[in-house]
Amino acid sequence: MADLRVNIGRLALKNPVMTASGTFGYGLEFADFIPLDGLGGIIVKGTTLKPREGNDYPRMAETAQGMLNCVGLQNKGVDYFCSHIYPQIKDIDTNMIVNVSGSSPEDYAACAARIDALENIPAIELNISCPNVKDGGMAFGVTCGGAESVVKAVRECYHKTLIVKLSPNVTNIADIARACEAQGADSVSLINTLMGMAIDIERRRPLLSIGTGGLSGPCVKPVALRMVWQVAKAVKIPVVGLGGISSATDAIEFLMAGATAIEIGTANFLDPAITIKVRDGINLWLDAHGCRDIHEIIGCV
Repeated sequence: MADLRVNIGRLALKNPVMTASGTFGYGLEFADFIPLDGLGGIIVKGTTLKPREGNDYPRMAETAQGMLNCVGLQNKGVDYFCSHIYPQIKDIDTNMIVNVSGSSPEDYAACAARIDALENIPAIELNISCPNVKDGGMAFGVTCGGAESVVKAVRECYHKTLIVKLSPNVTNIADIARACEAQGADSVSLINTLMGMAIDIERRRPLLSIGTGGLSGPCVKPVALRMVWQVAKAVKIPVVGLGGISSATDAIEFLMAGATAIEIGTANFLDPAITIKVRDGINLWLDAHGCRDIHEIIGCV
């Protein structure tokens, strides 16, 4: 077997396959399908400072080669996570990573500080695609200044590995990545969902309750791959690639484009064992091509 171990800053992964937030629950939901300790990391669903109800239904819709969602970060808040969820997941033998969201830099920082105190959570992933309530609802991640404000606030109170999840709904994602790096991010992950829409032509209204939602799945892969390739050349910190990965071939493309690790999202809904299949497929490809170490292909394109 090839050596699949990689590092995201100080975070050591036994292999580069992780799960994307919002598609894998808290990991426990998939324990009947795969050995959770066989993954490099599990990024649990988005957590906010206060409980959130999320958006009204319907909030998911199928599209050609993908899906739209506007779940709206439904969760019971960080206090509930710390008291009820953390005790159930803290002993899973892989990197349990919490996706942190907020509506102001202060919210992000306060939530991150609570997670920082949890011994067996070695990293967080900041979702900066959230709307900035103080700036008319514009997402933090679509401007360098917005991204910087969140990363700076969190970095001051969070002392473990900090991954920042980037929005693709920007003009130059490399600029946003460099801004996050300058404020102390240990890694960036990309891409978050693309904004999209679907319409019910019989009811003459959008399929989603709020009109638009995040597009994910195989249809976004070429865009995600291009952005990962651009960002990997623009920053010195590790890049985590995601967006439409549903096979080992997809994952290898992202690694060759410069990703140190990858996340699998929408594909988990179709095949709950896809993460392990991708991990094993990467290993088989490396063996077949005489590669002893996964670093032989990372960033080779």
